[in-house]
Amino acid sequence: MQTIYLDHAATTPIHPEVRAVYMKAMDSVFGNPSSIHSFGRTSRKMLDDARKVIAEAIQAEPSEIIFTAGGTEADNIAVFGTVAAMKEKGNHIITTAIEHHAVLNSCKELEKSGFQVTYLPVDENGKISAEQVADALTDQTVLVTVMYGNNEVGTIQPIKEIGEIVKDHQAVFHTDAVQAFGIMELDVHDLNVDLLSASAHKLNGPKGVGFLYQRKGLQTTPLQFGGEQERKRRAGTENVPAIAGFAEAVKIAQSEMENNHRKYDCYKKILTEVFHQEGIDFEVNADEVDRLPHVLNISFPGTEIESLLVNLDMAGIAVSSGSACTAGSLEPSHVLSAMWGSDSAKLRNSVRFSFGLGLDENTIREAAAKTAQIIKRLVK
Repeated sequence: MQTIYLDHAATTPIHPEVRAVYMKAMDSVFGNPSSIHSFGRTSRKMLDDARKVIAEAIQAEPSEIIFTAGGTEADNIAVFGTVAAMKEKGNHIITTAIEHHAVLNSCKELEKSGFQVTYLPVDENGKISAEQVADALTDQTVLVTVMYGNNEVGTIQPIKEIGEIVKDHQAVFHTDAVQAFGIMELDVHDLNVDLLSASAHKLNGPKGVGFLYQRKGLQTTPLQFGGEQERKRRAGTENVPAIAGFAEAVKIAQSEMENNHRKYDCYKKILTEVFHQEGIDFEVNADEVDRLPHVLNISFPGTEIESLLVNLDMAGIAVSSGSACTAGSLEPSHVLSAMWGSDSAKLRNSVRFSFGLGLDENTIREAAAKTAQIIKRLVK
């Protein structure tokens, strides 16, 4: 049975060219980049070259890139590191109700320490407005953290407009761009962000590596202590092979971005056309706003998510009901609950299709046809 992977928003297969770079570095570039001998200098050059590639992808300077173990760590540094550095200026944080749990749970932890957190509500498409942020700002606000594009429904937030508002305030502005980096063109100056998080495994790079962009001159308190790596902002010997693979993945993603957008638009059209042709009832969620091109969240009335996912998996189709970080949980999606309320039937029948490497039009058409047949069987 052919298996079809449509869960690229959860994680992606490593690109063959990335694997080659990663394995070559694993085999031959093993020196500690902090060592002054030739082995260390070789590793340092690979690290510096990767930092330049990644910085250029977001129009940053290499010195503004902090390598981390992934998006979650980058988010944690942004949240905890910022409020610790700003502790004398206030104790108020603004975020949204639909952030990734790396941000949400960090904010909830800070509430235990006396921080005040405003969780901005979203509309039925999962979007906030810049005006909501402006209205929520106080003289105690030290951090605004709003994700660029949502991992469950793909909604893109008005980051540039929010940045325009926050730049004249003492608050630091962070965006979790884990789902957007490598998919969308990002310019940290145009977006007016102070901090930006990203992760390699979302764009066909290795797992266990990410970065935090930190604007020059901005101070964050480190979360771990040891050596002086990453300009004393993140102690620990850098994972050079994974970082080299990350840089290769970024190069590929940048060069293929426009073509990928066309392909993903085509895949969305094929899926919905087949569903219409098969006569099944469905609704595209967050259809009225700009969305990440690789994410498509669809509600299938009359189905139950558990049985739908099981049947799709048995048919060789891998999709998701939401964030991979909550897989296996019986709790409804916090994103969908924020959009429609906890009583909405769509919380129990919405599926996320997400696209990436290894797909083509025929594969998508086959997945759509199989999905339609399963839905017909499940709907009573």
